[in-house]
Amino acid sequence: MTNLPPSAANLRGAVDLSSLVKPPAKAPAPAGTSSLVVDVTDDTFANVLELSKTVPVIVEIYGQGVEPSMGALVSSFAGKLVLATIDGSRNPQLVQAFRVEQVPTVAVIIGGEPIPLFVGAIEEAEARQLFEQVLAAAAQRGVTGSVPAPAADGTPAEPVEEPLPPHHQEAFDAIAAGDYATAIKEYETAIVQDPRDALAVAGLAQVRLLARLDGVTADEVRAAAASAPEDVAAQLAVADLDVSGGHLDDAFGRLLELFPTLDADGKTAVRTRLLDFFEIAGAEDERVTIARRRLTGLLY
Repeated sequence: MTNLPPSAANLRGAVDLSSLVKPPAKAPAPAGTSSLVVDVTDDTFANVLELSKTVPVIVEIYGQGVEPSMGALVSSFAGKLVLATIDGSRNPQLVQAFRVEQVPTVAVIIGGEPIPLFVGAIEEAEARQLFEQVLAAAAQRGVTGSVPAPAADGTPAEPVEEPLPPHHQEAFDAIAAGDYATAIKEYETAIVQDPRDALAVAGLAQVRLLARLDGVTADEVRAAAASAPEDVAAQLAVADLDVSGGHLDDAFGRLLELFPTLDADGKTAVRTRLLDFFEIAGAEDERVTIARRRLTGLLY
């Protein structure tokens, strides 16, 4: 029986490729709250770091008779910001991490990176201006999500799906129709318009993989690779299969072992394919970190 590679509909394994095609429209509200303001402790701060990858999180550390005061202002941004309040008298680890010398201390976390904003009380207009600057800085880093704001009666709002940018939507529709060539063209156009469009870069890498796998059989690809261990094209093809099944270590190991034996053109082809694989897997994957380090060592 012929072993077919996964299709666009089920191309998932340890690497969840489908998430790169169409991102979640809105981040969920922090667990256990229907508000844009959440009380955070040393033990729950990891949730804030994760949330900050989607929406900027303002952090207000209070205590010593000073109560948090940023809630109304943050809520006025209608879900584009979230406020994490921290009782400094009860959370010494966070006090140390944010180098709190007096309260209130206010910072922001964007994409997991904390950035100090101000210490002490300031006028609301000044704080609003700072928060507007936070949104601009977050947009430059691709952190542009939001959380559903609660309704006037306090009930949680239903998530509303935001439309994708036009070229992303065209690419998504083309992938659903199996038209990978059009999807590639749309993502390439999106990247030309905005070279920092990380979603388009990752989406392009994914669709290229889907296009290469379209119509091939795993048995034939693996047989060809086994019979020609020094053939670049054959090894790249079987590495595609490994990535499509989530076997990143196999794909990376195969190509990195081959790399030193190749001429300049072969090295370029392997390096380019590895960079695509890194985009598909995501920079946070430890296997990507290890493979990228190995590749750097081979290049220099």
